[in-house]
Amino acid sequence: MKKNSPKNRRINEEVAHELANIIRELKDPRIAVMTSVMDAFVATDLKTCKVYVSVMGDEEQQKKTMEGLRSAEGYIRRELAHGLNLRNTPELTFVLDRSIERGARMSRLIDEVMAGSAPEEENDEA
Repeated sequence: MKKNSPKNRRINEEVAHELANIIRELKDPRIAVMTSVMDAFVATDLKTCKVYVSVMGDEEQQKKTMEGLRSAEGYIRRELAHGLNLRNTPELTFVLDRSIERGARMSRLIDEVMAGSAPEEENDEA
């Protein structure tokens, strides 16, 4: 199976969707409520999977959430095996994805710049 084949993309999407459902149902208090599965990349041999997770919150919440996910890795993998019919259930590796955090920061910076230049534009129009 090729890395970017339609079959591999479909497997990645299904794994990401199923993991999102499983993580949402976890009862671990360390895992933040605003935890999202951004993407999952399953190796072509279905042995490993990198799961990119976004956590809205401060640095401490992100750290605790990642610890909680790593400790629940066996349970999550078992639930994934029940939810998906794959030849192999991949070993999961959780990676913190900070893209939403960076995007929110950039948006805030743009808003600050626009707010600073807005009075000048209004004076030019008058």
